[in-house]
Amino acid sequence: MPQNVSPLPTLGGFEPHTDRIPDRVSNGEQVPYQLRHPAGQIVPADDGAVAERIVGIFNGCFAAEDGLNTRLRGGFDEPYYRPAEAGGNTYHQVEFTRDYPASALHEVAHWCVAGSARRLMPDYGYWYAPDGRTEAQQAQFELVEVKPQALEWIFARACGLPFRVSADNLDAGLGPSDSFKRNIWLQVQRYCGGGVNARAERFALALAAAFGQANPLRAEQYQLEALG
Repeated sequence: MPQNVSPLPTLGGFEPHTDRIPDRVSNGEQVPYQLRHPAGQIVPADDGAVAERIVGIFNGCFAAEDGLNTRLRGGFDEPYYRPAEAGGNTYHQVEFTRDYPASALHEVAHWCVAGSARRLMPDYGYWYAPDGRTEAQQAQFELVEVKPQALEWIFARACGLPFRVSADNLDAGLGPSDSFKRNIWLQVQRYCGGGVNARAERFALALAAAFGQANPLRAEQYQLEALG
């Protein structure tokens, strides 16, 4: 955690706060993306090209100085969020890993969950418990990861891309639990039924328009069985 951010109470290495969930996307969990066309056929897609399109769409929605003044950028070893002053820029920056579309969508999901106060802090003011967590820590991770991973699923659907639940705990050999998968699916159903915040809705619909996909906020498009 940056020196100028005061530590906040945590539980099991994570702060159980819906405003922001600490996370890193493990490089080992990245998989090549495929584009799903509206007709249903699946074709391989170049990660770099897909990530570049996602960046362009995000920046088109949120980069304006008289708006949220936030840009998405890839090519980093680890994802991170840099508010304008802390990052030495005149704009806020959401950083994702390499040219991985999954990382881009995941980090945008966290940005969409973060409230206005959190978005003024480096990495939203949170610290991250690394890979190799205990079962108790992993359970806490899953608790706070439900909302961002539900949004990531919606964003992936908007791009016509597959979504895979991330446990992000390869060293401990703990994959996502069945309850975690179900809770993500239930949260997607809630988002589709009750709506998402303005940032998430704008991004999801912009992705769908750019990638030629149907409205991703329709609950019937999401099946629990698809999560494995």
